[in-house]
Amino acid sequence: MRSDEIKKGYDRAPHRSLLRAIGLKDEDFDKPFIGVANSYTDMVPGHFFLNKVAQIIKEEIRAQGCVPFEFNTIGVDDGIAMGHDGMLYSLPSREIIANAVETMMNAHKLDAMIAIPNCDKIVPGMIMGALRVNVPTVFVSGGPMAAGHLKDGTPIDLATVFEGVGQYEAGEIDEQTLIEMECNACPGGGSCSGMFTANSMNTLMEAMGIALPGNGTIPALTPEREELYRKAARRICEIAKAEQSEYERFKIRNILNEKAVRNAFAVDMAMGGSSNTVLHMLAIADEAGVDFNIGDINEISKHVAHIAKISPSLTTVHMEDINKAGGVSAVMHEMKRRRDSVLQDNLTVTGETLFERIADAKILDSEIIHSIENPYSEVGGLAILFGNLAEQGAVIKTAGIVGERSFTGKAICFDSQQEAIEGITSGKVKPGHVVVIRYEGPKGGPGMQEMLAPTSLIMGMGLGDKVALITDGRFSGATRGASIGHVSPEAAEGGMIGLLKDGDEIHLDVDKYILEVRLSDEEIEKRRKEFTPKVKPLSSRWLRQYRALVTNASRGAVLVAE
Repeated sequence: MRSDEIKKGYDRAPHRSLLRAIGLKDEDFDKPFIGVANSYTDMVPGHFFLNKVAQIIKEEIRAQGCVPFEFNTIGVDDGIAMGHDGMLYSLPSREIIANAVETMMNAHKLDAMIAIPNCDKIVPGMIMGALRVNVPTVFVSGGPMAAGHLKDGTPIDLATVFEGVGQYEAGEIDEQTLIEMECNACPGGGSCSGMFTANSMNTLMEAMGIALPGNGTIPALTPEREELYRKAARRICEIAKAEQSEYERFKIRNILNEKAVRNAFAVDMAMGGSSNTVLHMLAIADEAGVDFNIGDINEISKHVAHIAKISPSLTTVHMEDINKAGGVSAVMHEMKRRRDSVLQDNLTVTGETLFERIADAKILDSEIIHSIENPYSEVGGLAILFGNLAEQGAVIKTAGIVGERSFTGKAICFDSQQEAIEGITSGKVKPGHVVVIRYEGPKGGPGMQEMLAPTSLIMGMGLGDKVALITDGRFSGATRGASIGHVSPEAAEGGMIGLLKDGDEIHLDVDKYILEVRLSDEEIEKRRKEFTPKVKPLSSRWLRQYRALVTNASRGAVLVAE
């Protein structure tokens, strides 16, 4: 066992002495040591109960004859951090989480790991750390929040409240209605109830085979979720106690391979997941050593029908509804029926292959999960746009588009999210505009803030089908509308988005994968010669370190020490 390095031999007497201090007995030194990577924090609705989840998991691990060692990572709540400089720390926290997992697992030579994430960056951060450690790992997230409801029974969620702010600004609702939204949108623990980034990533863990069936959809704080925790704990112990060949077989890099990465993107598109999954999956692919180009996403999309439309994509369907309709396994089973399906069979952490896992799955409600004969779209819910404005790509969640899929308009430029918010609320943004928000990329922000406030204001003020928005930053999974993010190269590295001026004509066409500014080559070259990227002053030493090392969004915003 890997843990023998800290517990076997006469020269490890000091190590055993320290382990005895935390309660280990003679018999424990022959058992597998299991890391329990928890992301408990009082600050996040998806995480404030994970301390109790860890107790359940550790209890089950002990019952299976293994020794659990819990450690924690940080976790940022994007909804609370949003709209102020706290959001600068959101994406960088992914790297801290990955580093923490690698540090704790390797410093203490633990044999296997069970990871308990739930929200946004915590999921990919833990996956990236697990890939570096490369021991058998089972992921089991805290589970999705139930949808909230207005007094009339209408299902609502966090996105409803953000858009409600825009509706209030526009005079469409009164303060009491906004307060009703505020008080009812998030009824309890769990990751926000729509197909936002957290639930997108928790769903994709099923597609990648590193989590058990139901991980993405079984509601938090239910008996069914507790049983999933116990199953996950039993499974990691089975692997840790198995013969060496079986143990080696289930190391995470043998499961999360190129097939798993491509399956994740395919399922994401079938379910209209968050555009943030592109950023995170590119980073995960990089950690896994998988050669995946952002342009490959469009090729996958051509072979994936969008069959599940989940909030915030113009629907009141939430994760609990997907769970009742058959879950992610039903979605994948339906995807596999397509003649040109790109789903690939692959080993999963539970021991069966993906196709074996989904063989008996079926759609239980065809109003919630559509058949491939009746899709919302014949192609997937994400697209990558290219052109002189995005030479290395830009991302749009096509499942969330309101209005036409092709748009031409005049640029109105803002050099920060805050400037854009002020411009939108003051009425500067008019129908026909393309709102440009720049210097919000991984380097320029730094940290690539999520920008739910500007998009929600646009929707709430009735401009959703009348304007487009492009940014080198990113959006919340709750964003909808013609919102294009991750524009690369970003402004801070001299990208074309930094050269734009008010009034420039911008054209986008989702079906042709085009994002371009209609300027002559001569004008572009002239502007390049005159252009010097802005550099925001930073007092934070950590953010200065991050800015110096981070790559742009087309590479997943990974850190590279060159």
